[in-house]
Amino acid sequence: MLRPDWIAADDALMRLGVRPQTLYAYVSRGRVQVRVDPKDPRRRLYRAADIAALAERKSRSRRLSDVAAGAIHWGEPVLASEITTVAGGRLFYRGRDAIRLAETETLEAIARLLRGGHGAALKRTERPPPPDGVDMRMRAYAALAARAAVDPPARGRAPLALAVEAATLMDVLTDAVARDVGAGAIHNRLALAWGHAPGGAGADVIRRILVLVADHELNASAFAARVAASTGASLAASALAGLATLSGPRHGGATAAVRTFAAEAAQAGPAEAIRRRLQDDRALPGFGHPLYPDGDPRASALLERFNMPKPLADLQRAAMEVAGLPANIDFALMAACEALRLPNDAPFALFSVARCAGWIAHAIEQGQSDALIRPRARYVGPEPEFA
Repeated sequence: MLRPDWIAADDALMRLGVRPQTLYAYVSRGRVQVRVDPKDPRRRLYRAADIAALAERKSRSRRLSDVAAGAIHWGEPVLASEITTVAGGRLFYRGRDAIRLAETETLEAIARLLRGGHGAALKRTERPPPPDGVDMRMRAYAALAARAAVDPPARGRAPLALAVEAATLMDVLTDAVARDVGAGAIHNRLALAWGHAPGGAGADVIRRILVLVADHELNASAFAARVAASTGASLAASALAGLATLSGPRHGGATAAVRTFAAEAAQAGPAEAIRRRLQDDRALPGFGHPLYPDGDPRASALLERFNMPKPLADLQRAAMEVAGLPANIDFALMAACEALRLPNDAPFALFSVARCAGWIAHAIEQGQSDALIRPRARYVGPEPEFA
């Protein structure tokens, strides 16, 4: 009579949900005891308790991996942070309303706030000329890469040393975008590079943009910066990781999709362009935001500060009337650059310079945690070939 604590191979495979090769591997590694079937010497029986223990472990690991995998997707918190949060439909930098801060503050002041500094002005180090190149993106990547290649690791360095390096790094990136080693507030330097008077209305719009997009909780580029920082990498290397991630069309490159959508609206009319996209089950770039169901407050705060070109104003109105979607920061950023007649790549450049403040803050905070960010992979490939 078959003892209940020993089961046949088919039963063991069914309980584990694996292939025969995997069961044999468990046996070879001593995780499952096996014996000859007394009724048939050609068959093997497997200890039921060992199979049950493996099945429970697999189930528990699967539940944990499902939770972990879900945490990587949009909308789930991954890491604790004191830097930025979205609450009640508003954006807060260390507890302070970002919309209110945009009324008066500069990017430099916001960068110090995000880093947890006391707000005192910091002396920068000397900076070399920016890299050559007509493309702002290329100069930005080259500038950060040059620093990442020589700057020391961030781990083990005093907070003041990191603060000085952080301020210098933001200047280096601004130099690359402006194509000049300049002095003064970052928004005025960018305004001057793009044909606007420092301290003028255009410079003020640029200042507001920089403040409003300096950080946005644990977005993809901030997470990338934190991953780099968790290894002890330099602030420049962490910022470069953030910039590389920002370049994707689903992140900092989203304004290019808004521009394409605006071109469709200009050709076919706003309502028709929206209808076609909805009919094709395509998104409306620049409209709606999952964190702001009642509207992106950053967009509202920015759009009221300049006269929007009529085609874009018509598109904004049609998106609300037809789809019920308010404009988000991507639309507002593109519209502001169009209104100020800035270069086509200015939205990405502004996003990069501003968000560098957030990347550095996240890098410093992650470095203070002394934790390496190292998720595990849930392998779904071919069965391993055990010898």
